[in-house]
Amino acid sequence: MSNRVLTVENLTVHRDLYPAVQDVSFSLEAGMDAAIVGPNGAGKSTLVQAILGILPRQAGEVFVLGEPLGRSGQLPGQVRQQIAYLPQNFLFDRRIPITVEELVGLGWEPLGLRWPWTDSRQRFLAIQQALARVDGAYLRSYPISALSGGELKRVLLAYCLVRPRRLLILDEALAGLDIRSESEFYQLLCQLKREQGWAILQISHDLDMVRRHCDRVLCLNRTLRCQGVPEVALAPDSLAAAYGTEFVRYRHRH
Repeated sequence: MSNRVLTVENLTVHRDLYPAVQDVSFSLEAGMDAAIVGPNGAGKSTLVQAILGILPRQAGEVFVLGEPLGRSGQLPGQVRQQIAYLPQNFLFDRRIPITVEELVGLGWEPLGLRWPWTDSRQRFLAIQQALARVDGAYLRSYPISALSGGELKRVLLAYCLVRPRRLLILDEALAGLDIRSESEFYQLLCQLKREQGWAILQISHDLDMVRRHCDRVLCLNRTLRCQGVPEVALAPDSLAAAYGTEFVRYRHRH
């Protein structure tokens, strides 16, 4: 059985007729944590959204668990259920009277739909276990409007955990957290990756954190400038190819 979770082949995506991502190819295996890095406007979010089927692609193929992503962004339901996505910003109306338990429970239902034959006891236990894994059991009855930024990230991770997943995609999901909360989240993510066997694809601007925690790095600036282990992909020459030489000199001086 193949251990490959995600395969991207020669992917090209346009934004307003402009090639925001061009001819990008890479693969991701179970248990691997890969980071996409690059300057602002490099196409990082565009790449992730195309992989998720949110944006259409002009060329190339995407395979998740061996299944091709349709031109309209469709995947078989049993495959899509094994993908979890944490966006940079989770925008919601804080007046909505929903608790943490109710929000996490939405991840239990297939594509968020409540089925009449759902096992309520099994669902309840899954929610409790997911919250316990992110050290968030005490938040169960909290309204989501009362959560801090770090607590909300943990609750959204519990949402991803409430059912078995194979691929976790994060689009700068740690943006807005303080240094302590970010470090704690990364440690939790690494622990869950080992326990769950997840493949993780994340966008990050924190190169030091990427160097410490990720197995592989994709340096993107419209095209894939380099990819490999952090020691290779985050070397000065590789970063200069993605960011430009001035960026590398700035980081070296500071």
